[in-house]
Amino acid sequence: MKRIILIIAGILALSACAPQQKDFYTIKAGDIEAVITPYGGRIVSLFVPDRDGVKRDIVLGFDKLEDYYPENNQTDFGAAIGRYANRIDHGHLEIDGVNYQLPQNNYGHCLHGGPEGWQYKLYKVVKADKSSLKLLMDSPDGDANFPGHVKAFVTYTLTPDNCVDIQYEAVTDAPTVINMTNHAYFNLHGDGNKDILDCELYLNASNYTPVDDTFMTTGEIAPVDDTPFDFRTPKPVGQDIDADNEQIANGHGYDHNWVLDTDRDISRLAAALYCEQTGIELRVYTDEPGIQVYAGNFLDGTVTGKGGVVYNRRTAICLETQKYPDTPNKPEWPSAELRPGDKYQSHTVFAFGVK
Repeated sequence: MKRIILIIAGILALSACAPQQKDFYTIKAGDIEAVITPYGGRIVSLFVPDRDGVKRDIVLGFDKLEDYYPENNQTDFGAAIGRYANRIDHGHLEIDGVNYQLPQNNYGHCLHGGPEGWQYKLYKVVKADKSSLKLLMDSPDGDANFPGHVKAFVTYTLTPDNCVDIQYEAVTDAPTVINMTNHAYFNLHGDGNKDILDCELYLNASNYTPVDDTFMTTGEIAPVDDTPFDFRTPKPVGQDIDADNEQIANGHGYDHNWVLDTDRDISRLAAALYCEQTGIELRVYTDEPGIQVYAGNFLDGTVTGKGGVVYNRRTAICLETQKYPDTPNKPEWPSAELRPGDKYQSHTVFAFGVK
């Protein structure tokens, strides 16, 4: 009897230590604050101070959890994307001579893990404190037809120097691919009524990967010299976004992967975004080889977000650090394969300040 009581007491003690799953978690550090939901591992709100010290919510999203459900809005707002961020050509995946057909949900390709990707699933909270939140996605073998049972973690940490530090880890019991990113839609005006075309963008990239008219990478790595894709000197996002250029036409503006010149060194600046009106600056650091820049070309006024604001075209920009698109079918590019006994690790920092 005593043994049974001790066992029950131990179970109750473990239960007391486990975080209670909630719809929304608020974490704070320095001068910034984030609201995160385990549903899709999404950043719902991110409050940072402008040059006058006024805190502004600089990401798009929704007020209510149910608005993130795919039957209500099929959006990637703020999500921790997996298993594979970006596109895989026609959903075709081959590993060790075995072919897998993935869901085709975007111009015949598999985008962001398919229509039931991790952005539409509930992560489990494994650790929560005042400045960080660690989430687990336990993805079974055959999830969206991807091979291998994968356990993936994403940890959001706010730091005293006003950074959002995001770390990803994953392990698998069978060969698979993984490529995680965060899909925050940034609007440094802190006002979803305003577009981001006047914001200045810097990209530490001498090359990018062109796409065809289905947004699929062609396999080419092309120089940005003398093209609308040269952001090595900061310029407004809107300066060349509608230029007479085949790649601009294919992407409906900017929806391309840039090949970073940072050599996967997280101490080197990968990208920066600055809003003159608010003075808010975002600096991006990552150990990933690429960054997908999506300038909200398909926001079309059909989605109503926080505070009843209608999100119109180009009212946000996404800076998605990741492997290049379709790397499983382009073996010459940095690999996204994960094998048993190895650990996937990826690290990105969004650092905020004012000018």
